[in-house]
Amino acid sequence: MDRTAGWHRPMLRFAGFMAVCSVGCVIGLVVDDRVLLGAPIWMKPLKFAISMALYCVTWSWMHGLLTRGRRTAYWVGNGILACMVVESVVIVGQVARGRPSHFNNSTPLDATLWSVMAVTIVTLWVGTLVLTALVMRAPIADPASRWAVRLGAAISLVGLGLGALMTTPPRAQPHRVGEFDRMIGAHSVGVSDGGPGMPLTGWSTTGGDLRIPHFVGMHALQALPLLVMLLGVLATRVARLRPLEVRAKLVIIAASGYAGLVALVTWQALRGQPLIHPDTYTATAAIALALAVLGATGLVFGRPATEDQARDDARAEVSA
Repeated sequence: MDRTAGWHRPMLRFAGFMAVCSVGCVIGLVVDDRVLLGAPIWMKPLKFAISMALYCVTWSWMHGLLTRGRRTAYWVGNGILACMVVESVVIVGQVARGRPSHFNNSTPLDATLWSVMAVTIVTLWVGTLVLTALVMRAPIADPASRWAVRLGAAISLVGLGLGALMTTPPRAQPHRVGEFDRMIGAHSVGVSDGGPGMPLTGWSTTGGDLRIPHFVGMHALQALPLLVMLLGVLATRVARLRPLEVRAKLVIIAASGYAGLVALVTWQALRGQPLIHPDTYTATAAIALALAVLGATGLVFGRPATEDQARDDARAEVSA
């Protein structure tokens, strides 16, 4: 039996293509030692290729969950793919020229390419909004999966939207001088892009970095469904996790905590604060968030198992 029946095939194929492109980018990192704005020049295409592959695989799968609006979702998905193709071509093309693809208005060509990317980014967000609205109506029987898909899609949409914070000059953003002196927008807050960064991600270690909430928010789309899969596996060994009601509540708690984390890292970045160097306010908020999630989880596990099992049995009788 084909387990991908009903998936969005063009998205699935594009995800495979992006996986191949990511291998090409890794090769580029090895053979091309150029550095752009403080980072290996092929690092940005690599991160975008991986992100696009994950996005397309997930939404391709979610397309298979739909019973209504499938035709609309199919064509919206194709429109999103067109945007991704354009964006990928611009990013790789600018790498080949040794120039930044994002925020770059240094020459008429750079400004035109960035304007094209801006249009595709907005179009992609609108398309994702439509897909999110459709998946909210998907009849998913398992309550844990239903909440994971709906809340994951909603948080991911917010994460995509947070990318807009980078397109205008943040407060305390130093004025860039030199070859790329017309960069309108930036990743970093309080320091110039291209400074010291964390391994692999490149997130700033000296100032705020708006890529963090963008990244964390977007990948709720994968994190929450993966949590459901993990809970399902654990349920075979942990009796307390077997009731559907318990797993659904844990997913809602996790989604609430995840949304709180997105808000926290956004607040931290906008204050010009590195992720790895939180101040007292950020650390206190993080501890409070963690305690709230742990406390809510403890309350779920503290309920008598018979109550949750009774609800599952009643639900099964109604379905029958």
